[in-house]
Amino acid sequence: MLPDLKLRHMGMFVWDIDKMAQFYQEVLGFLVTDKGFVRDHHVVFFSRDPKSHHQLVMETGRPPGSGPGYGLQQISFQVNDLKDLRLMHDLVSTRDDVTLIQTVDHGNSWSLYFRDPEVNRVEIYLDTPWHVEQPYLDMLDLTLSDEAIHQVTEQRLRDNPSRKPMQQWQHEMAERITLL
Repeated sequence: MLPDLKLRHMGMFVWDIDKMAQFYQEVLGFLVTDKGFVRDHHVVFFSRDPKSHHQLVMETGRPPGSGPGYGLQQISFQVNDLKDLRLMHDLVSTRDDVTLIQTVDHGNSWSLYFRDPEVNRVEIYLDTPWHVEQPYLDMLDLTLSDEAIHQVTEQRLRDNPSRKPMQQWQHEMAERITLL
């Protein structure tokens, strides 16, 4: 039986990240939750939900001249626990039509990434108990026990100045959203 997968966020490649960020803030009411660089691209994270670090991610790198429909960066599904994440990892690892399987510790989530048969990027993830500014990337070893994964992530984040309990970050986000 498959785990309960919840569609939680999506990402898109853009040409002009400042223009797109302004549009999504002014027209759709999104707040910028983080900004940074990954893979030599500028990324911006957005949310309208105080319990979600991001519902939308924009990343530069959309090829010039690419037409409508090209911009999908990834589609992300949330699972309930590390057991479900391991189950999905085992499932996609057995398929010949899945490529580029990677597990990542984002500090605020543990993630499994892969490419579907048409090379679309898919993420399966669950939240950690902590918030940390994004982007944050480290290795995730799903062969470790749940307790060991928690300990490894907590140790890595110990000296990160942006680290805070997820509940505190969610409360702060709720206050920011209320100010709109």
